[in-house]
Amino acid sequence: MTPSLPTVHLVGAGPGDPELLTVKAIRAIRQATVLLVDDLVGDGVLRYARRGARIVHVGKRGGCASTPQAFIERLMAAEALAGERVVRLKGGDPFVFGRGGEEAAHLRALGLQVEVVNGITAGLAAATSIGVPLTHRAHAHGVIFVTGHARGDADQLDWPTLARAAAQGLTLVIYMGISTIESLQAGLLQGLSDATPVAIVQHASLPQQRDARCTLADLARTVAREQLGSPAIVIVGDVAAALGAIAAPARRAA
Repeated sequence: MTPSLPTVHLVGAGPGDPELLTVKAIRAIRQATVLLVDDLVGDGVLRYARRGARIVHVGKRGGCASTPQAFIERLMAAEALAGERVVRLKGGDPFVFGRGGEEAAHLRALGLQVEVVNGITAGLAAATSIGVPLTHRAHAHGVIFVTGHARGDADQLDWPTLARAAAQGLTLVIYMGISTIESLQAGLLQGLSDATPVAIVQHASLPQQRDARCTLADLARTVAREQLGSPAIVIVGDVAAALGAIAAPARRAA
């Protein structure tokens, strides 16, 4: 009988609140003998790790010193090939701005099996935490998830083009945009009204969550005034208005 290949689990830890973990994620964490953990994984999530499991913190945070991606990929493979039950524990969802695609491709190229366990992505959690729907029949018929953190100048996003798409009735959910908030704002103003509602949510779902609402014209000023920093989500579009502004239409009298 051919022995089964080792399996590495890429597990989404969600936005930080351990109560938002999936049952499947908890099961994978409990079975792991080695966990490679991102910085943005909430401390409460690790309470599900088995006693004796080795926890390796492999910090990955924009704007800060980070563990090299190549090292993380080599470590995952080495531990799995050594017989460990490896979980790569990632904030949010592994396949939403989590480099899970790169890691899965690397592991599969080495002949390892990969199982991905989805987690609630920060953009969704941020919106829900302030009572904002990302889509709404009367105000937003779609949503665009996008990162404001590009690898280099050649990869910079065309914010005016995204703004024109959003103007057609789409909500923009921007990850990792705080460090470039001024250029992001300037680009969006080329395709969206300066009165477009915006919400900024820092540390979504965690006890230290902070948020603010403003117009697109005041976005950079609001971030500076409120001293909002990473990790934060920026939500742009009509749904970011106060809930009272998008109340359901009144029922007609019979």
